[in-house]
Amino acid sequence: MAATTVVGAKKRLTPGRVVLHLFLITTAIVWLVPIVGAVYASFRPFQETVRDGYLSIPDSFTLDNYRNAWEQGDILGKYWNTLLILVPALTLTLFFSSMVAFAASRYSWRFNVGFLVLFTAGNLLPQQIIIQPLFQMYNRTPLPDFLSNSGKLNGSTWGLILIHVAFQSGFCTFVLSNYMKLLPKELNEAAVVDGASVWTTYWRIIMPLTRPALAALATLEFTWIYNDFFWAVVLEQQGDDRPITSSLANLGGEFFTDDNLIAAASVYVAIPTLVVYFALQKHFIAGLTLGANKG
Repeated sequence: MAATTVVGAKKRLTPGRVVLHLFLITTAIVWLVPIVGAVYASFRPFQETVRDGYLSIPDSFTLDNYRNAWEQGDILGKYWNTLLILVPALTLTLFFSSMVAFAASRYSWRFNVGFLVLFTAGNLLPQQIIIQPLFQMYNRTPLPDFLSNSGKLNGSTWGLILIHVAFQSGFCTFVLSNYMKLLPKELNEAAVVDGASVWTTYWRIIMPLTRPALAALATLEFTWIYNDFFWAVVLEQQGDDRPITSSLANLGGEFFTDDNLIAAASVYVAIPTLVVYFALQKHFIAGLTLGANKG
């Protein structure tokens, strides 16, 4: 009887809960309207939309926008370009960040806090501030021909990879260091007693326990690096080498823009991020929840 009363009390609606649910429903609708509108427009002929308006009832649905977007936007080639940037950038970011976080959180040394603050402070720097000096530095840094079409760091895939690693490492280091601080210090002491090296402690003991946080960061970093448009335009001069986000700009016409074609291309662009999120959703939520327990 007491258990039934408790369950009933939990389900009782209060003004606060009603306001909260109304806020969540309104927020969800606001976020879904542009997404649903883009998907809706992607299946409609552009001439029909121009004639009747975007909110009109369609006479027919078609897949022509998706076929044209795939061919004109070179979606498959842009997917490959994005993969060449995304995989190394994501791997290097998580690897380097985890090593810095391990050193700053698992060992006590004189400048470990300042070292961690230095990495974290990089997130406070707006990316647009360093365009000019970075562009000049990239232009003055030579690369072998097999690494760059331009013979320089500017205009190369590695230039984009390096800038992503540089800007994303600060956030990942901050999150991973806080997460690693939750792990018992006795793990390090037991590893030393067993004769384990620092690398063994890091790779065989700490890293497996950090998988939830790594999965959460991998999901976030995948989305941020994948959606990058700014650095791809600034540092990659050749349109054929740019990532998937630049394909949307290439579909714009000189005198008018087929918004339905852009909507279809946007769906292509959004699909990989949705696949990654749903594939890592369980680990993503677990990582964020455990990280939030840090007091």
